[in-house]
Amino acid sequence: MKVTYDASVDVLRILLSDSPVEESDEDKPGVIIDYDAKGNVVGIEILDASKHVGNPHGVEYAVTGLPAARPG
Repeated sequence: MKVTYDASVDVLRILLSDSPVEESDEDKPGVIIDYDAKGNVVGIEILDASKHVGNPHGVEYAVTGLPAARPG
């Protein structure tokens, strides 16, 4: 996963996969969902990000709900 913020155009992009984008859909104004050929979500773009995201310059990352260790 890769997250980028382009301040020059105020766009926050979350890339979930390296698969090529086959189709994009702006279901809600300013939020574009990118899909691959199989219909899987591969990316999300938020237009005018500074108006919708508290701090588009910073990213917090947390892993929760880790699976229990396997006996072995």
